Amino acid sequence: MPNRSKKNNTGASDIVPDDKQPMKKKVKSDLTYRTQDSEPTWDLGKNRFVKLSDFKGQTYINIREFYDANGTLKPGKKGIALTPEQWQRLRASVDHIDEELKKK
Repeated sequence: MPNRSKKNNTGASDIVPDDKQPMKKKVKSDLTYRTQDSEPTWDLGKNRFVKLSDFKGQTYINIREFYDANGTLKPGKKGIALTPEQWQRLRASVDHIDEELKKK
């Protein structure tokens, strides 16, 4: 897989080696990419990514942990695939979740 150019980072903790990135080409923002199969991908850090994908005619929002297989990141078993309806319900809950986090 070809290496992509390094992006501007604001801190040393954000640097991830190019050979550990499953992305092919950068689009839109520093955190949005398209993989080889043209799926929009967002990096959450620590080998976790959000991807939009289609499976059997249905669109899913995949939040998944990837693992290193000989220098290439591959999707692991740990993750969740949400339908657009489930994604909207999660988004509607974000303010309530933030409030609960503040209490901890």
